[in-house]
Amino acid sequence: MIRRHVAELRALLILSDALLAGAVFAVVLWLPFGAESKSYWSGVIRPAELIALVYALGWVAALALRGLYRPRFRWTLADEAADVLKTTAWVALGTATFLFVLRPPDVSRLFFLLLFPSQAAVTILSHTGLRLAFRRLQASEPNKRNVLIVGAGESGRAFAQRLEANPWLGLHVAGFLDGDNRLTATLPEGWAHLGDLDRLDFLLHELVIEDVAVCVPPWAWDERIDALVRLAEDEGKIVHVPLGLTHRVFLHSHLEELDGLLVYSTIGGPDQGIAMTAKRLIDVVGAGLGLVVLSPVFALVALAVLLDDGRPVLFAQERIGLHGRRFRMFKFRTMVRGAEAMLPDVLELNRIVGPGFQLDDDPRVTRLGRILRKTSLDELPQLWNVLVGDMSIVGPRPAPITEVAAYDVWHRRRLSTRPGITGLAQVQARSYREFDQKANLDLQYIDRWSLWLDFRILIRTVRVLIRTNGR
Repeated sequence: MIRRHVAELRALLILSDALLAGAVFAVVLWLPFGAESKSYWSGVIRPAELIALVYALGWVAALALRGLYRPRFRWTLADEAADVLKTTAWVALGTATFLFVLRPPDVSRLFFLLLFPSQAAVTILSHTGLRLAFRRLQASEPNKRNVLIVGAGESGRAFAQRLEANPWLGLHVAGFLDGDNRLTATLPEGWAHLGDLDRLDFLLHELVIEDVAVCVPPWAWDERIDALVRLAEDEGKIVHVPLGLTHRVFLHSHLEELDGLLVYSTIGGPDQGIAMTAKRLIDVVGAGLGLVVLSPVFALVALAVLLDDGRPVLFAQERIGLHGRRFRMFKFRTMVRGAEAMLPDVLELNRIVGPGFQLDDDPRVTRLGRILRKTSLDELPQLWNVLVGDMSIVGPRPAPITEVAAYDVWHRRRLSTRPGITGLAQVQARSYREFDQKANLDLQYIDRWSLWLDFRILIRTVRVLIRTNGR
């Protein structure tokens, strides 16, 4: 299983096991004793609820010692069930030994006869359901990552076959790069040849590519391949190299397993699986609540824009998001109608040195628009972009297409994480003059990312808005 998925699945299994163990304990306890179950256990341990907590934690610990939370190269229901049953037997034996040594007041044998088989059955069913659901989720179209394979020879084809045979890995073969026409001419149907190795730079810019797999034999690994790997790393892509195919030392890399094949994988962005899942959950909950709670503000701003300058109320522009994906970003309209057609007339007023574009006093902005921009109320519709997954609450600002087209290679690593409504550059260099200054702050955010950093940026954003320093 891919490393970034392991932490998420492990956390899900541990949480569900703890909750279900407590629930099984309570239900099985209630069956023979009914309403008197609490008073019964008060004679054994006080407070009575503590024994359910101890049991749940002990069950999770037993499963962990058995290795049921470790990544499994080839998961099968039979292996899972066998390990759960063995764990159940050891826990039952340990419990019997504990009761024999301490000799507490009379404990119902019926309770334990029901508890352990029920616990084993529930755990097997829950683990199977969660693993299958997780695999299905990873194989779904929105979660797939496009992989560009360098090398159309035996190693490259074997790597692609593994990905196709295991769609739950969430990796889709976008195509092959190879200059050997003898190899590319015999690629199976459905596998695209995207050109020679020299086209990697072009393809990383033109296609949505998240991962690059380098599958060339050791004797063919030369300076040219090294340059391609460095390019992919510099742009924030995850690079996979099957073990044994390289002599190169990778910084910030780790070993992971793809259907039994060990590969080196570099880290192309924030690499904290559980924390990133928590970040997305916070985004969904925060954006959903924001859209509901701020709905009166939305209505008032929309009415103000309508009365001030008529329709349309919203401004939608195509922006570049995670790994080059295009999406429509929404804002309340702050410029006069037809402002984009007037852009050539104001380009010479641009105050940003580099690919960015920003004016100190944009003549296209309406009177109301200046107020909305100064208070950042124009950004509120982006909560919808956060809710649907195009953006995050915190992250580098989404870039216009023309800006990304002018990026240097190192700038493009900004695209290795989901763009945000606010970010480190917005609170630390709100009035920046050089684009490189902003880009450096965005890369610092990516390299140092944590939930705590997001929280600090949000607090600082509130302070900036209170001071209303504008852009």
